[in-house]
Amino acid sequence: MMTTDLQTLMTDLGQRARAAARVLAQTPDAAKSKALRAAAQAIRIDARHIIAANAKDMEAGEAKGLSKALLDRLMLNPARVEAMAKGLEEIARLPDPVGRTLADWTRPNGLAIARVAVPLGVIGIIYESRPNVTADAAGLCLKSGNAAILRGGSESYHSSQAIMTALVGGITACGLPADAVQMVPTTDREAVGAMLRLSDYIDVIVPRGGKSLVARVVEESRIPLFQHLEGICHTYVDGAADLVMAKTVVLNAKMRRTGVCGATETLLVDRACAATHLAPLVTMLLEAGCEVRGDEAAQAVDARVVAASDEDWSTEYLDSIISVKLVDGVAAAVEHINRFGSHHTEAIITGDADAAQTFLNGCDSAIVLWNASTQFADGGEFGMGAEIGISTGKLHARGPVGVEQLCTFKYVVTGSGQVRPG
Repeated sequence: MMTTDLQTLMTDLGQRARAAARVLAQTPDAAKSKALRAAAQAIRIDARHIIAANAKDMEAGEAKGLSKALLDRLMLNPARVEAMAKGLEEIARLPDPVGRTLADWTRPNGLAIARVAVPLGVIGIIYESRPNVTADAAGLCLKSGNAAILRGGSESYHSSQAIMTALVGGITACGLPADAVQMVPTTDREAVGAMLRLSDYIDVIVPRGGKSLVARVVEESRIPLFQHLEGICHTYVDGAADLVMAKTVVLNAKMRRTGVCGATETLLVDRACAATHLAPLVTMLLEAGCEVRGDEAAQAVDARVVAASDEDWSTEYLDSIISVKLVDGVAAAVEHINRFGSHHTEAIITGDADAAQTFLNGCDSAIVLWNASTQFADGGEFGMGAEIGISTGKLHARGPVGVEQLCTFKYVVTGSGQVRPG
């Protein structure tokens, strides 16, 4: 049962965020960008403190038995801290998404109507082990004129608090409100439930994490969501695929970083090229240290291939594991993906433009790629500076959620004394 103290705490966070959002909505882009650059510099200055805080989280995570993949997502080193700072600077350089005229027209009666981008208001972000989300989310919300309430996972608590301290220091040094970015100051799981009920103060919730977290948010939230489901991503090697390209892309899609949501979890191979492509691809993955769970055809390639279960086709491993299956052409690949996937990111490797279009049009996913790695499923790689997450829903925002997706719009109507007749 949630305590009165926790209810009071969360309501206070919401009220302060709403007040800050009113200020940010009127803040010029130059001031927002200056604050972001100052926050980036503050992160650099506090890098040793941030890494020391992260060491506490890593030690606790290892004691808790977190998987290698989760520990990789949690770990911060000088390069990753610098990447956070650079990410904030990249966001600062983006065009101001607020105030854009999205469309305009004039009615026969002389009314001039414009659809203009405005901030959403207050955005709540609930995420798990990745502490870099703290900086990315704060930066994106600030640039788009929104206040943010962040609730990081207990595994990254110390890291996120250290990052937040640096961010707020940089923001306030430039005259923006400290409450522009707030973090829930407790690991109490009941705080999540309280946050999901703050519909008077929070306009949108963004959940980033595993299936259980997203399921809880979907079930309990009284606030609209940018739904970020698991990344059961596929790469399909078509019969017309160049083998050298296929090997290069598949290895990167699976093994570059196994713990990211854009990592390929299932490899589909066209039966038409199985004789030439299947064995080289499976062998490559095995030799790279990836466990392969396959159908009968994949198992016949190498004794090290484990038999895939029904669950494997709908599993996000976030680890050096991949499921492999033969399919009868592009239509069968699309059918498999739409049945077992999470509508996140899918790729086709082929030299056949018609097959590519069938795949790109048929896959019901937020991101589809032709001859490129699924690991490009990232707002930074899309030129968006960073992202709060990959939305797998279909309303308002889909795919990487960057500064433009964190805006809504209003209609601005200019007249010259018109009144509506009878």
